[in-house]
Amino acid sequence: MLFIQGGELTMMWGYGWGGWFLGALMMLLFWGGLVALVVFAMRGWGGGQRPGSQGHNARSILEERFARGEISKEEFEERRRVLERDAA
Repeated sequence: MLFIQGGELTMMWGYGWGGWFLGALMMLLFWGGLVALVVFAMRGWGGGQRPGSQGHNARSILEERFARGEISKEEFEERRRVLERDAA
């Protein structure tokens, strides 16, 4: 960047090492923010489910259905055994 100092066109060299350090810091913040944005976007579009959490969700749904009276105790026990067997 150029500016006029004492009637003469000069370069902006007066910041010393502080300017270089600040520039490097800002570059790291920019790239770190960009990477964080991509990670958060991918997690949001992925539905937020982890590979190992599906069994827990299925068990919770089964318990809710039993609590609402949608399935009998026998059906609940049978499906719970199937879920436990598949998880092992």
